[in-house]
Amino acid sequence: MRKIIISVCCLCGIFLTTVSARALENGDWQLWNTDSAEVKLDKRWKIKAEEELRFGKDISELYYTHTDGGIHLNVTDELDLGINYRQVYEKKEDEWKEECRPHFNATIKLEWEEFKLSDRSRLELRIFEDKEDEWRYRNKFSVVFPWKWTFLEIQPYIADEVFVDFHGEKLNRNRFYSGISYKLCKYLKGGIFYMWQISKRAGNKWTGYNVLGIEAKIVF
Repeated sequence: MRKIIISVCCLCGIFLTTVSARALENGDWQLWNTDSAEVKLDKRWKIKAEEELRFGKDISELYYTHTDGGIHLNVTDELDLGINYRQVYEKKEDEWKEECRPHFNATIKLEWEEFKLSDRSRLELRIFEDKEDEWRYRNKFSVVFPWKWTFLEIQPYIADEVFVDFHGEKLNRNRFYSGISYKLCKYLKGGIFYMWQISKRAGNKWTGYNVLGIEAKIVF
């Protein structure tokens, strides 16, 4: 088992090195900061709220912000369901554009050899102020490693997320994550990750971004 774990880690390291080099050739370095809160109403129901800021152009300019809130139901130990609403403001061509984005989420959770696996499916209705509405599907598969280091309970993970626009009937974005989560105290958690994102633009050209993510979550 130890040999398998070491091999997986080596493969992940090689993959991260490869995608980082590729992204550096044509991508921007960005900082995404996410602050969130989660409150359990009982054993099955909880509410969530989130605020995110994104800085682009080598982390020199704020170009995106969203506020998200919703209610989630723990149907079983293996299945979570949630309904959320997200308000998005994104800067495009020096003008801020608004987007309303209700979304439905279903997450399947499993364990294998103490590794925690999750697969989240998200269906979004994107309501734009300057063009027709669009539907989009997102799928994020995550693997949380079984190790916890130090009193902060530092735990590594990897994840991959794909985006499919129903309007264009095509896969047009992919995100690969590698990061750690940690616990500062009973009610405060955090995380740091590197993400490589590629998106299809006009003319079927792919653009890559390097993203450093910082997360903080209050849990009650």
